[in-house]
Amino acid sequence: MQLDRIDRKILSVLQREARITNQALATRVDLSPSSCLNRVKKLESAGVIGPYLAVLDLPKLCRSVTVIATVSLKDPSSESFRMFEAALKEIPEVVECDTVSGVFDFFLRIVAPDMVRYNQIVDRLFDLIPGKVNMSSHVVLEQGKPFRGFPLNELLEE
Repeated sequence: MQLDRIDRKILSVLQREARITNQALATRVDLSPSSCLNRVKKLESAGVIGPYLAVLDLPKLCRSVTVIATVSLKDPSSESFRMFEAALKEIPEVVECDTVSGVFDFFLRIVAPDMVRYNQIVDRLFDLIPGKVNMSSHVVLEQGKPFRGFPLNELLEE
């Protein structure tokens, strides 16, 4: 999809302020409210925008532990990868999964209420393909720079 300067402005604003009113967004990107709404709907229907999520301050809500786990499968078959990924989708505490190149096959972000539950998740992952899953865990002590959107100005070509 080709994005013009106004589409880029809309995306940049919505990344930071998803709850902005259409009127305020239109003002920020120098469009009429109806033109702005049409563009947003076009971007949504093209799959460029969505879903809208609220960023939660988890420590204010509950106790939790966040773990970044690196996973390697000893069986590199596409069937093993599909089976592993399907199982991850069934574990709500696995909040992100990236398939990567290099020494590891997956990077996982797991958020559990405590280490007891985290260890249960690890056991479940090991049981998926017995003897064929290597996993290394890295407990997040502090999140120095949380994700707050993509650097569109640096990524999109003019």
